[in-house]
Amino acid sequence: MRRDSAIDPLMLRAYAETEYRVHGSPGFTLRVGQASTELREVHARHGVTCSAYLTAFNPFSRAVGADENASRQAALLAEVARLGLVALPGLGQHPSNDWPGEDSVLILGLGLEAAKALGERFEQNAFVWCGEEGVPELILLR
Repeated sequence: MRRDSAIDPLMLRAYAETEYRVHGSPGFTLRVGQASTELREVHARHGVTCSAYLTAFNPFSRAVGADENASRQAALLAEVARLGLVALPGLGQHPSNDWPGEDSVLILGLGLEAAKALGERFEQNAFVWCGEEGVPELILLR
């Protein structure tokens, strides 16, 4: 993680503790810094070596209404479709704080630089990126 981040340290801690759930059959949960066998299996099944877990909800972690979040998420999904990538639906949620879960997607085959650009476009502070090792990393954008 960047030490020069503009993000509040308590917010950074919350991001690191969040459970990044991927829906499916079977579903699984990504945790920052913990290798995921299920993720490596999904990568292998889809012939990719990386993925990014992103949301368009709540720009810069400022709560907005349900309609705005739904519109933002639809725009993210449309961009993923335009890129021709597979997106698995999910929900990012802290296990114990009061912040509501955020609809999210695991975008298969999205490289780190492209993921940064997408996160910035959708005004996110951070996102989770996963390389070949299957270890989710918190990538800060601010």
